Amino acid sequence: MSFELYQAIFCMFVFQAITFCPPAQSKNDWIGPPDRYSNLRPIKYFIPNDESDLERKLRELRQETQEWNQRFWENQNLSFFKEKEAFIISKLSALGLGLKDEQGRKRTLDADVMADFYQDFLSKNFEKHTRYNREWYRKNLEITFLMGKVKLQRALRKIGWE
Repeated sequence: MSFELYQAIFCMFVFQAITFCPPAQSKNDWIGPPDRYSNLRPIKYFIPNDESDLERKLRELRQETQEWNQRFWENQNLSFFKEKEAFIISKLSALGLGLKDEQGRKRTLDADVMADFYQDFLSKNFEKHTRYNREWYRKNLEITFLMGKVKLQRALRKIGWE
């Protein structure tokens, strides 16, 4: 199966898996169950009727960051599991073993052999993870700054200053 087809099938299941619907009268953000591919919990953001431009900007930034994070971890986990499976098949083949044992159970490799895979995978993806972490911190600092501005705007609105 080609990587593109594998990814398309993977994404079809992902988008089906993250659908949940909070009650219509809810006035809070709702956090759903963990996504089975990214392991992240999707969030449905509450949109108040009187949402200010600044509040909308904050909500949209949070949504964009959530979607960016979701895509990164879906792709990262997809790569991880594909490469892990290929590694296991390769090692078992080199030992002259099939994927299943005599009782039909899936064969596994011991922890020391798998440690080689994990170390190689982390080394190979070090730059990608570094870029992800930098961008994640940048996005979250921007969100935190906007949250402070929204809190100040709400406080000023409460005491009558606009």
